[in-house]
Amino acid sequence: QVQVVESGGGLVQAGGSLRLSCAASGSIYSFNAMGWYRQAPGKARELVAVITRGGSTNYADSVKGRFSISSDNAKNTVYLQMNSLNLEDTGVYYCYLENRYGLRYWGQGTQVTVSS
Repeated sequence: QVQVVESGGGLVQAGGSLRLSCAASGSIYSFNAMGWYRQAPGKARELVAVITRGGSTNYADSVKGRFSISSDNAKNTVYLQMNSLNLEDTGVYYCYLENRYGLRYWGQGTQVTVSS
């Protein structure tokens, strides 16, 4: 079994920064990628950023230049540095790990609220 736990969410003013962390543990022998999705109230879950085991990254257009994803493969941990936050970044942020078979494990989510 694999457990995924996010941390670092909270309340921040517009223009501020937050850093999310996500640690995976359990029966992880190897993984393809780790990443972040988010879901705003009344909206579908959307991809925010993903990083492969090899270090390739991909970002949603809405966060390019403001968010940065990084990882520590040895610790099965991924980070999301979020800068210049705006009201549209509010939502629940979910971390996932995709194992070598393409199976995804999800965390419970962490709330990010940006206030004006």
